[in-house]
Amino acid sequence: MASYAIVGFGCAGYHALTAVRDADSEATIDIYSEHTDSPYNPMLTTYYAANRLRYEGMFPFGTLEDIAFTFKANVFSGTRVTDLNADSRSITLEDGTVRSYDGIVLATGARSFTPPIPNDCPEACISMRTLDDAKDLKRRLDQGVISRAVVIGASMAGIKVVEVLHNNGISTTLADMAPHIFPLAAYPETAARIEHHLSAEGVTLKFGAGLKAIRKGSKTAAIVECSDGTLLPADLVGLCIGTRANTDLAVKAGIAVGRGITVNTSMETSAPGIYAAGDCCEGCNLQNGQPQIIGLWANAAYQGYTAGANMCGSSRSFSGNILHNITHFFHMDFIGFGDNRIKGTSLTFENKEKGLWIEAVCSEGRLAGINILGNYRISGILKNHILGIIQNQQHTINDMQRGILKKEGLSEEFILQLEGVGHGN
Repeated sequence: MASYAIVGFGCAGYHALTAVRDADSEATIDIYSEHTDSPYNPMLTTYYAANRLRYEGMFPFGTLEDIAFTFKANVFSGTRVTDLNADSRSITLEDGTVRSYDGIVLATGARSFTPPIPNDCPEACISMRTLDDAKDLKRRLDQGVISRAVVIGASMAGIKVVEVLHNNGISTTLADMAPHIFPLAAYPETAARIEHHLSAEGVTLKFGAGLKAIRKGSKTAAIVECSDGTLLPADLVGLCIGTRANTDLAVKAGIAVGRGITVNTSMETSAPGIYAAGDCCEGCNLQNGQPQIIGLWANAAYQGYTAGANMCGSSRSFSGNILHNITHFFHMDFIGFGDNRIKGTSLTFENKEKGLWIEAVCSEGRLAGINILGNYRISGILKNHILGIIQNQQHTINDMQRGILKKEGLSEEFILQLEGVGHGN
C-alpha cells in the first residue's frame, strides 16, 4: 500500500488530498499542519473581523474531523515538520519522529512580510494573513479603544483592513511607497479613480513614501515615520506590505528555490517524488513564460490537485496562469487581469449609465491587460479572452460573449479595440 504525506493544509493541501484519494482509494495519507484549524480562505478573515461572516464561514471544506473521515486521512494538526530528507523522502517532526513516504507534497503557504525597520511598539501593530490575525483585529475592535489607524500597504489585503477600520468609525490613513493604489494590479488612471472614491469616503491617502520606523507615541500608541519625514499618529498600525513563501524545508533539503519552490508543470520539485503547490511555490506567468509566485486561491487549487494526482502516478499538467485580482471594497468592484508592467497602447472606456469603467493595454497588437471598475459580470469573458490570445492566438470574441458584453454596457467599437482591430491585427 502506498503512503503519501502532505505538509501544510490550506487550499493547495486540501486539493492535493482530494487528488490523491481520487487516484488511490487505499493509500495511506498523512497530513501535517502547524495549525489546529481546518483549511480557510485568508481573504475571508477581514469579513470575520468585521462581523460580516460567522467564524465557521471561513472554512469552505468543513471541519478537520469531517475532512479526515471523508477522505480517510490521518490529520496531524498542531504538528510541525522540522526537516525534510529529499533522498529518502522522509520528514522529521519536532519531537524527533522520522517517517518515510512514497511521495510528499509541500503546501506550506506563505507568511506576512515586514521589512526590518525600527519598531518601538510592536504591540500596536497587526498583520492580516492568518486566523489569529483576524481574531486579534476583532478583539481590538470590540474593545473600542482605537480612534486613529494607519495601514501600510495599498494591496488587496490592505484595502480590506482599511474598510473594516473605516466602517468602525476609525480615522484611517492608507500609505504605501508606491505611486498609487494596487501598484501590482491597477493602471494609473484606474488607480486615480479608486483613490478619488476612497478620498470621498473619508480615507486619507499617502503614496510615494516608504515606511522608515514605528515609534512610540505620546497621544497615540504609535507614530509611523515615513521616509519623507512625515509622521502619522496611530492607535493601530496595519502591516499589509506583502508575503514571503515558506520555503525553509525545501531550502534545507537542497531543493531548488527561487522566490518560491521551483516546480515543473507537473508540480514536481527538483527532487523526484517531492511536489509543491500553492503560495509556497512558483508557477508560470503565461504572459512572459517566467516563473512567478501567483498567490491566488484558484491557482493554489489547480496546483494542489495537479501535485497530488501526479504524486500518485497520474499524468496531469498545469501550465500556469495569468495575474488576476477580483475584490470588492467600499461599494466598488475592482477586477484586474494581466501583468500591468507590460507597456503598450492605453485604451479606456466608460459607460456612466452602467457605472462601468475599463482601462486596457494593448501590446504588439494584442490585449495584454485590463482593469474593470463596476461590473464583475464581464470579468470571466475578458479573462478568457486574454487566455485565448496567449494560448491559442485567438483574438476574436465570439457572438454569444459579444452579446453579453454589449448588454453589460460595452460598445462595439471598444470590443473591436479589445480584439486588436486597429492595433496591428
